[in-house]
Amino acid sequence: MATYAVGDLQGCLQPLKCLLERVAFDPAKDRLWLVGDLVNRGPQSLETLRYLYAMREALVCVLGNHDLHLIAVAHSIERLKKNDTLREIIDAPDCAELIDWLRRQKLMHYDEERDIALVHAGIAPQWTLRKALKRAAEVEEALRDDARLPLFLEGMYGNEPARWDGDLHGVTRLRVITNYFTRMRFCAEDGTLDLKSKEGLDSAPPGYAPWFAWPQRRTRGQKIVFGHWAALEGHCDEPGLFALDSGCVWGGAMTLMNIDSGEKLRCDCKEIAR
Repeated sequence: MATYAVGDLQGCLQPLKCLLERVAFDPAKDRLWLVGDLVNRGPQSLETLRYLYAMREALVCVLGNHDLHLIAVAHSIERLKKNDTLREIIDAPDCAELIDWLRRQKLMHYDEERDIALVHAGIAPQWTLRKALKRAAEVEEALRDDARLPLFLEGMYGNEPARWDGDLHGVTRLRVITNYFTRMRFCAEDGTLDLKSKEGLDSAPPGYAPWFAWPQRRTRGQKIVFGHWAALEGHCDEPGLFALDSGCVWGGAMTLMNIDSGEKLRCDCKEIAR
């Protein structure tokens, strides 16, 4: 039995299949961790979601910002954006089944035996591992609750508040938690988010740094697998951190990592017929 983690798919099914074939992935015994952003921008969002759903018992999945956007669109809370490639999912006869599965996925996964965490964007520097799991659970509960889901989705969008405060409540509290887990790249020393800068490490605004770079980060030394930040090209020099988004949907590569050995494989997406 082997356990692998793969970077952001974003509807790029063929590179995923290429990587799984190279490791002879067997869903009956192996496990695949997904860092989120399963869909959108790529050419096969519906096929990708169906492929994953068919082997859902072999998956551990955390949600990304594009996945949450799909859920909001499917529930008629948000409209499709110009560059979205989600229409085929919305129009599919199995849309409701796929979306119901998606909204029951995690925001954060922690493997206690391996002492390794899985998130989409990162973990707020001011949170311990224990507190991060509790904050993630708050959003997960809202997503799975039929009564609370519409209110959460309606209030999910927005950049404010830009910093965590334990006194926050309601949908405002859930929004900032969601932004840390699914949209964060740069933040200030006190955890204030900058959600506009999306380029490489040297593009941080004055007073900001990558979320993982602050010396006082409470999860420093903790093993964390994450995606979201394509400009990192799958590289992060911080000990214990594994960046897996290598920009497949932008013509880069898709990265698959063996969780236990750390071995990485890449599929150059420009060479895969889509």
